[in-house]
Amino acid sequence: MLIKNTQENFGIIAILLHWLMAILIIALLIVGIYMTYLPLNAQKLKLYGLHKEYGILALMLVIIRLFWRFSNLTPTLPATMPVLEKLAARGVHFLFYILMFALPITGWLLSSASGLPVSFFGWFVLPDLVNPNENWRFLLTETHLWLGYALVAAIVGHMGAALFHHFVHKNDILRRMIP
Repeated sequence: MLIKNTQENFGIIAILLHWLMAILIIALLIVGIYMTYLPLNAQKLKLYGLHKEYGILALMLVIIRLFWRFSNLTPTLPATMPVLEKLAARGVHFLFYILMFALPITGWLLSSASGLPVSFFGWFVLPDLVNPNENWRFLLTETHLWLGYALVAAIVGHMGAALFHHFVHKNDILRRMIP
């Protein structure tokens, strides 16, 4: 397997970043939804702390992933693929990058507005981005929530499209992202 992407296939670095981030982001979404329904207790506070730490890890990984994407070729989409599908594929990928940046940033802002520090696995504490503010906390809570729902919808659409290409069109779109 090649390290870098080619016109036909993704390299191992792009594939590993894709799947590592997919697992991390889906786990963050599941934990994020689950913890909001818990009563205030030690388990909930621990989950919030882990959610924030892994959210910052996701932000760091998306920066690495974006750097890798811009420093590599992006495999071309099949010539047989309709133009609207190509536009949708590019649009969803663009949306993914927006959401992969926006969710951790709004989470960090939310923690700052709540007066709660964001630690990165105990190695360091990130600076507050805003002063504690109840109005900002409310707005950022809602924003973070709805961005999360948008990411869930984008993931479901992305997975559906990949499976559609694999089972209906029988092309190599899905196989290009499997090591």
